[in-house]
Amino acid sequence: FFFSSRRRHTRSSLVSWARRCVQETDLNLWPKYCQIVYNSMGMVQGYILGKVEGDFNDEKEKNWHAHVSAVTVAPEFRREGVAKRLMDILEKVAIEIHNTYFVDLFVRASNVVAIKMYQALGYVLYRTVKNYYESEGVREDAWDMRKSMPRDIKKECIIPKKERNNTR
Repeated sequence: FFFSSRRRHTRSSLVSWARRCVQETDLNLWPKYCQIVYNSMGMVQGYILGKVEGDFNDEKEKNWHAHVSAVTVAPEFRREGVAKRLMDILEKVAIEIHNTYFVDLFVRASNVVAIKMYQALGYVLYRTVKNYYESEGVREDAWDMRKSMPRDIKKECIIPKKERNNTR
């Protein structure tokens, strides 16, 4: 499913899209990584969808990680810490339940507001993925951003492989 943040959406379209995603995507495999946050009035403030990828036992590649597939906050709840709360939930699950090396996410290179938020949360640019996004025939690069979790003691997983190999 695709939910464009560039179009104007009603609250009901956001709610129905979030519920459909949570019900039909990774919820069966990774229920703790699919969360919806409501306010005290029962309004959806935002949601996060994620999953775990890689090989838990591969100590060489250290690729066991949580991946953020989507984070969306309703416009009227932005800049209130909702995205941070959702990311904190996902990171806690990544650490306490799955003991991952890192959390990663992709973000449009042009999305400066989101990039700054992720940087404030401790995420760093791992690599640029050329032409990852496409919208109405226009292609755009993605930033693959990562944050090390406690299992990555030396913080190796946030250093691109080519740089890691040159420092050994």
